[in-house]
Amino acid sequence: MVRRMLTMLAAALLVPALAPPAHAAVQGEVYVALGDSAASGPLVPNQVVPDLGCWRSDHNYAHLTARAIGAGTFRDVTCSGADTGDMYASQGTDLGSVPPQLNALSQDTTLVTVQIGANDVGLTGFIEDCLNLLPPPVGDACNDDYIENGQDTWRLKTDALRPTLVALAADIRARAPQARVFMVGYATYAPQNGCYPRVPIIRSDANYIRATLMYFNRMLAEQAAAAGIGFIDLQTPSTGHDPCTSPGVRWIEPYVPAAPAAPFHPNALGMRNFATIVTAAVSAV
Repeated sequence: MVRRMLTMLAAALLVPALAPPAHAAVQGEVYVALGDSAASGPLVPNQVVPDLGCWRSDHNYAHLTARAIGAGTFRDVTCSGADTGDMYASQGTDLGSVPPQLNALSQDTTLVTVQIGANDVGLTGFIEDCLNLLPPPVGDACNDDYIENGQDTWRLKTDALRPTLVALAADIRARAPQARVFMVGYATYAPQNGCYPRVPIIRSDANYIRATLMYFNRMLAEQAAAAGIGFIDLQTPSTGHDPCTSPGVRWIEPYVPAAPAAPFHPNALGMRNFATIVTAAVSAV
C-alpha cells in the first residue's frame, strides 16, 4: 500500500457513533491506537518518529483524542499499509520493520481504538483501479471487473474478513482486559454519482465504490456488535466532506491533494473532525 501511495503521489506532482456500555473517559486513561493509514495520517503534518515508514502524524485523530481526554499514557502504533496480520506479526515498511501492533497493549490499558481491514480487502487498489482519465466509451468502467460467476468478489472478501475481526477483538480484550475497545469505520470516499472529471472516477464506478464501502462499514459495525465492542461511524458524519467537495470543506483528499495528505486519505481538517467524533464516543456516559 505504501509503494502504491508513493506512486499516486508522484502522479499527482506531474479515502452517529455507537459505544459499548457507558463508561466516562477519565483523566489518566491508558490509550492505545491501532490501525492502518486511515488512522495514521500519512503526510498530515507533522510526521513523527520513530517508525517514519508508518507515515504517522502527530495530528491524527488518535493523538488529538488523547489530548482531548487527557490521557495519562498514549501509545499510537497505527501504520500505513497495515492489515489484520500486522496486529500479530512484524510489519515491513519502506524504512524498516515495526513490531506487531498488539504488542502495545498491556494489562493496564483502559482504552483502545482500532481501524483496520481495508488493506485486507485491497481498498487502495480498488479505488486506484477505478481511476479513469478518459470517460466511456474510451475509458472502461471498473465495477464489472469485480463480478465473477455472478458474484461480487469485493463483497466476498469483505465477508471472509468477519471471523478475523471477531477474533481480533477477542485478542485485544485478552491482552487489555480493562479496556473499552472501539472499532472505527471508514469515511465517505465517493458521493452519489461522483464528480467526474474533478475526481476521475466515472458515475457508475463512483456509485459502486460508495455501495461497496457502505457494505464494508456495515460489516465492521456488525462484527463489532458480535464481538461486544463499540463501533464509531465515520461514514455518516463525513458525508458532504468527500473528495469531491472543495478545499476547506473536504475531509478526504482526492487523487491530486490540495492539502498535505496522501491521495484518498484524511487531511488535517478530517483528522480534527474525526477526533471530535471519536472523543465524543469514548467519552460517552
